[in-house]
Parts: sequence; C-alpha cells; structure tokens
Amino acid sequence: MSVAYVIEFEVRPGERGRFLALLTGVLEAMRHEETYRGATLHVDPDDPLRFLLHEVWVDHEEVVNVQLRRDYRREWHAALPELLAVERRISVWQPIELESPAQPVPVYAYRL
Repeated sequence: MSVAYVIEFEVRPGERGRFLALLTGVLEAMRHEETYRGATLHVDPDDPLRFLLHEVWVDHEEVVNVQLRRDYRREWHAALPELLAVERRISVWQPIELESPAQPVPVYAYRL
C-alpha cells in the first residue's frame, strides 16, 4: 500500500531562493526512483515563505531505510537548520478505499 507524506516548511527570510534551489534538486532526483509515485509543492498564497510538500511513495519502510539516506539528499538535509525558521512538520498518511452499498468507490491516484 502506498504512503503519503505531508511536510510543512517555514523558510527564513532571505533563504527562499536557496530553499527552492536545493529542494528542486532533490525533487528532480526523486522522480527517477522506482518507488516514487509523485510529489507536489505548494506555497501559502498569503505567505511566500510557507510551503507544503506532498509526496507519495510505494512503501514507508523503504523511504525510511533507503530513500532518506540517498546521496542526493545530503546537502538538502545539512542546509535545513539554516533554511528553516522552525523545524519542519511531517505527517504520514495512507490511502483508504471507500465503498458505498451500491458499488465500490475507486482509490484515486495520479502520477506527476
């Protein structure tokens, strides 16, 4: 079963460009991972320093034990204390299948 991560970032003033440059590199590299399913980066329309990243992967254990240790993430992880005003907030989500008495409702997913 797939797993989704919702990650909230509050970037320090003056660090937006560096934050986006480093994150773009990570997102580009992730796209080539076999267990990657998709990601979307959002910005708060009222605060250009607040971001929300939604990632979908095949397996949580594989993300924790393999993906988070990839070389392409090192510079990103090392820079986070300088880039962020507060520690990022990460929540983990799993899809559910909804059913109605008449017919099952499919799980909707898309790949970016």
